[in-house]
Amino acid sequence: MTQILPLQKLFTFDEFIEWFPNDGRRYELHNGMIIEMPPPTGDHEEILSFLIEEITLEFKRCKLPYFIPKLGLVKTPLDESAYIPDLLVLNRNNLKNELLWKKESTVIYPETAPIVIEVVSTNWQDDYEKKFNNYEAMGIREYWIVDYAALGGRKYIGKPKIPTIFVCELIDGEYQMTPFRNNDLIVSPTFPQLNLIAQQVFDSVI
Repeated sequence: MTQILPLQKLFTFDEFIEWFPNDGRRYELHNGMIIEMPPPTGDHEEILSFLIEEITLEFKRCKLPYFIPKLGLVKTPLDESAYIPDLLVLNRNNLKNELLWKKESTVIYPETAPIVIEVVSTNWQDDYEKKFNNYEAMGIREYWIVDYAALGGRKYIGKPKIPTIFVCELIDGEYQMTPFRNNDLIVSPTFPQLNLIAQQVFDSVI
């Protein structure tokens, strides 16, 4: 689970960036609080590696000016928050507008991030609620919630709880969530010809 560091103050984004240590750990800023993110499990890494390979193949096939950074921050507009998505697809053509990118590896414009993907861990509320609301407010066009272990609440994935991938598409300023399970073909607004079955993602775990 995530760990709130025992610091004595709320941080602005600039203070967070100045504080950020080079210790190999991942930290996010949630409403001014610095959060140490838990190290990923092996299953989490297998899912993420599979998705990176599939999505990279697709944007290369489509000859799109996209890439996936190893580490990139998304600064949201609602509050003093900055997240490190599990998978962040960036549009090279819009990086010229991102004043925080060169020195801080941070993006603030939705045009720069066509897709954000979070692979659900034990802190599932962050992905389904906090990050959902912030990415929606930022205007990220497409947000995936990959709940491969069915950890989310029943109000999201139902009962019995089964592995689910939600593709959240921004329509009229609000996310419309579409669930994909079992042998459903995942429908991506950004990659309409993506040939990927939900079960293929779940089966990528050895």
